[in-house]
Amino acid sequence: MKRGFYKKISLFTAAALLSGMLCNPVLADTKDQLKKDAASNQKKLDEAEAVAEDIEAEKGMAEEELQAAQEQLVNLLASVAILESDIERKKTEIEQAEADYEEAQKEEARQYNTMRARIKYMYENGTTSSTEYLEILFHAQSIADALNKAAYAEKMAEYDRNMMNKYTAAKEEMEEKKSALEDDLSELEEVQTDLEESKEQLNATIAEQEATIENFSSKLAAAKSEAKAYQKKIEEDNAQIAKIVAAEKEAARKKAEEEARKKKEAEAAAKKNAEKAKETAKQESVEEGGDEGEKEEKKESGESSGGGSSSGGGGGGGKGSEIASYAQQFIGNPYVAGGTSLTDGCDCSGFTQSVYKHFGYSLPRTSGEQGAYGSAVDGMENAQPGDIFYYVGHVGIYIGNGYIVHASTPASGIKVTPATYRSIASIRRIV
Repeated sequence: MKRGFYKKISLFTAAALLSGMLCNPVLADTKDQLKKDAASNQKKLDEAEAVAEDIEAEKGMAEEELQAAQEQLVNLLASVAILESDIERKKTEIEQAEADYEEAQKEEARQYNTMRARIKYMYENGTTSSTEYLEILFHAQSIADALNKAAYAEKMAEYDRNMMNKYTAAKEEMEEKKSALEDDLSELEEVQTDLEESKEQLNATIAEQEATIENFSSKLAAAKSEAKAYQKKIEEDNAQIAKIVAAEKEAARKKAEEEARKKKEAEAAAKKNAEKAKETAKQESVEEGGDEGEKEEKKESGESSGGGSSSGGGGGGGKGSEIASYAQQFIGNPYVAGGTSLTDGCDCSGFTQSVYKHFGYSLPRTSGEQGAYGSAVDGMENAQPGDIFYYVGHVGIYIGNGYIVHASTPASGIKVTPATYRSIASIRRIV
């Protein structure tokens, strides 16, 4: 009877376990597939996010390049504004020089007409230059009178000569000034042309960068949209997996409760049957148990270290006056665009570069680079011979007393000019 009872209990327990095993495979298969889908979508999400990061990085670089180009354009536009102001001022000075030249011509003509009228009068009255002094002697009342008249005639002639020379010199001075101003204007207009070309190039670069950024934005939006779609699928799969896990936990809980109930009923039935079976009244159940100790080991260790070092240094020197003197040796030599020869021809930055190279200093090639090279000088009052004077698109070497020497234009070549003939953008000290 006892064997039959335990056999029934075993069969009942096996049936319950089998029932649980038959219910779980569908959920297990579905959960595993969802996990595989989630892992696959996660991989695709990582790839899409990596693509988006690359596109965003490229877009960031393009935006930095665009910002740099825009900053260059702003600086260039400021330079153009300064240059246009200089050009207008130079045109005004040329107009004034032309007016002064015309006035000098008129004064010269008036003086010439005055002299011609006096000579005509003297000729008509028999006092030409060949007989003038004889007439003075014959008609003088005394030697003193003759000397006075001769002195007067000599003073009149001297006066005529001085006045004529004065007006002629004034006319020539105005002509030279007008020519120098026209050279300056030619130089400014040449620089303006170069700046306008640079402005067009920068505008083209900006337009190209804006188009590139717009293309990157479109690609980035597509990559983010794809990543968002994979993220949504992953969230849906995880939600399904969570539901399945919750259902599995609930089924496991109910199964455990059912098994506990059946076990309790089986134990109660066994006890009842045992009481009925007198032959098993003396049977005892023995339960065994034990305690085990645990051992723990602790280890302690420590390390310490440290160290450091430092160093530094510097130096300097100067030859400004020597450089200024050397540069003036080439006054009158030709201006050649793109040239660097102090004798055969050079442009403004080629001139300064070659002069400094003679003393062992290496300057950048263009005027703009030279205008930012070396150290800044605060105002013309602090300038020293040898300093670089930078104007918009042009450079020269300061020689002191308010003058620079520079390669000006093809028409005038290397020459000396007042340092304030144009707006000074910066003064740089190299030595």
